[in-house]
Amino acid sequence: MGLNVASKTHPHPRLLLSASLPRGATRPSAPASGVHPRADLRSANPPIRPLEGEGAGGTRIDAWLWAARFFKTRSLAKQAVERGRVAVAGASCKPAHLVRVGDSLRITRGEETFEVRVLALSVKRGSAALAQTLYGESEASVRAREDARAQRRAERGGYQPPPKRPDKRARRLIRALGDLDSR
Repeated sequence: MGLNVASKTHPHPRLLLSASLPRGATRPSAPASGVHPRADLRSANPPIRPLEGEGAGGTRIDAWLWAARFFKTRSLAKQAVERGRVAVAGASCKPAHLVRVGDSLRITRGEETFEVRVLALSVKRGSAALAQTLYGESEASVRAREDARAQRRAERGGYQPPPKRPDKRARRLIRALGDLDSR
């Protein structure tokens, strides 16, 4: 019992080798009209805009954040956008939002907040020097980040953890000091 190439029941008719064809059978050729048999399906579904390159409409915000080196991976950039840590003109957005030249972004990464204006579009990740040309950060944002960093450094400066675990004598002294508060 041979397999019929034109049969629609075979899962992969294109993968059949000519040796597996019944004797005298040939593969179906392209239609003589030159039109692809699924042309009607192709025209109904427009092609998906490729991620590579810069379109006139803009660039996806998650790809731009990754290319501008705000996040180490594109999935981290996507998560930040989904969690509302990135705002475009004061409003949160989705990862597929198209960012355009001139847009103002507020990006929160950890304890740092960046207020930037988009100067150029890119979806390719380049060097750090190239990434810095994609955006311009406001002076107020730079000052606020430096002030917050200095404040965190000052808060950390007061407490010095002990270099090693306390020994038996030090533990007794710590317990004795703790008992003073209860009197």
